[in-house]
Amino acid sequence: MKKIILSVLVAASSFGMLSLNAQTAPKPKPSPAAEVSAVLANGTALSIKYSQPSLKGRTPGKDIEPMMGKVWRAGANDATVFETSKDIKVNGQPLPAGKYAFFTLQNEKGTTLIFNKTWKQWGAFQYKEADDALRILVNQTVAQESSEKLEYSISNKGKVALRWGTINIEFTVE
Repeated sequence: MKKIILSVLVAASSFGMLSLNAQTAPKPKPSPAAEVSAVLANGTALSIKYSQPSLKGRTPGKDIEPMMGKVWRAGANDATVFETSKDIKVNGQPLPAGKYAFFTLQNEKGTTLIFNKTWKQWGAFQYKEADDALRILVNQTVAQESSEKLEYSISNKGKVALRWGTINIEFTVE
């Protein structure tokens, strides 16, 4: 009789542990982590680490960021991190080697790319303009095809692109 009771207790506690584990299993993030990287012809390693939001029927600038006149983390969750192994020029402007939080700011004149020295931060909530290492005004174009997920690309020739919805932002690194 003691063996039967002991067996039932062991089975019940095992089942309870399985149920507990099933309840605590992590759910997939709605904006999963993503990374793109490339090595340029001169040996410079570039990478962009970001969280990849989806539109889910929303329109950028209307229902979801980036909003006109507001700094955007150019991704979701933590600030997007742009890293270069060597000193580079972004659209002809110098940027020292290192890690940077990458933000954008849309206005009537175009889109300002912001490389901020405080690379480890949540979103744009801690953003301080005083920590900017580089700001560059670029043209934003309308993509021919809409991209459901935010996507970055880096070519080994130094062309960097951000695409989301019909937003298309490109710049060069050398």
